[in-house]
Amino acid sequence: MAAAAQVVPVTLTLEEYLRTSYRPDCDFVDGHLEERKMGDTKHSLLQMELGFWFLSHRREWRIRVMSELRTQVSADRVRLPDVAVVIDDGSGTADERARTTPPLIAIEILSPDDRMNRVILRLKDYETMGVGNIWVIDPVERVGFTFAGGLLRLVEGTRIEVEGSAIYLDLTELFSCLD
Repeated sequence: MAAAAQVVPVTLTLEEYLRTSYRPDCDFVDGHLEERKMGDTKHSLLQMELGFWFLSHRREWRIRVMSELRTQVSADRVRLPDVAVVIDDGSGTADERARTTPPLIAIEILSPDDRMNRVILRLKDYETMGVGNIWVIDPVERVGFTFAGGLLRLVEGTRIEVEGSAIYLDLTELFSCLD
């Protein structure tokens, strides 16, 4: 009887990770690839709807919206928020292999297989990077959360806002795509 093969995790440098493409793309955490949970139909619909929402307001709010943007949250970590909203400052940073400036908003959409402890680690990485608006969307319960100060808070009402700006997300409109 043959012995079972042992899987040894491969350690990569940040540079190796950044010059390699993965399908689907993976987070880079402390020298290792970390698979992201694949979304289902609801996840996919919400990701597209979020993109459309922010794109439809891009000129008014002077923003750009990107999905699954490699975001270098620290020297040894790269995360891929489901949706990232950045200020459109005309700086031409579209050629970055991994964004190093904190996005204005990082949005994670929960997938059926997500484990909250792993999601919280991702959110903490965004917070450590300096992302001021970290939002979590739950397609099953049809609710939104904000994350700040290490705490996940349920959104009261139907609107998540970027404080001090006109930028907001209408949760009722967002979730209507699931009907």
